[in-house]
Amino acid sequence: MTQNDLKPLNWDPDPDIGYAVERRGDGGMNVTFTNLDPGTLLHWREFALEHLIDSDRQTRNLYDLRRVESIPPEAVNLAIEANSDPGSRNIRLAIVVANESVRKAVLEITALSSSPGGGTNFKLFTDMEAAEEWLARPLDTMV
Repeated sequence: MTQNDLKPLNWDPDPDIGYAVERRGDGGMNVTFTNLDPGTLLHWREFALEHLIDSDRQTRNLYDLRRVESIPPEAVNLAIEANSDPGSRNIRLAIVVANESVRKAVLEITALSSSPGGGTNFKLFTDMEAAEEWLARPLDTMV
């Protein structure tokens, strides 16, 4: 994939929100969260849903939640909304967590958001290297 083939990131760093985004070399995104306060959640929701609108190809994303201590109920609800969008079916998502509380919340999100035609192909990790290895697998193994 060349730089010209990459979908625009449409990301502007903001010091008032608790996440950052960078484009991956494979065309996906790395999203690193430091907190899940209400402003961060609303900003992320808009960003995530905007990227699902014209999701037309399989993409690899990585969510780094290692610095997040817990996932509040409003974050669960927003993630269920995003994961239920039909565009999410094109995403292979590695989620890296550091504690059991966050792991359980992510499993709750995926259990509550499975819907026909939607739903991200995801896998949970505690090790960044293992997450990257999984993401590097051929996208045709998403089926």
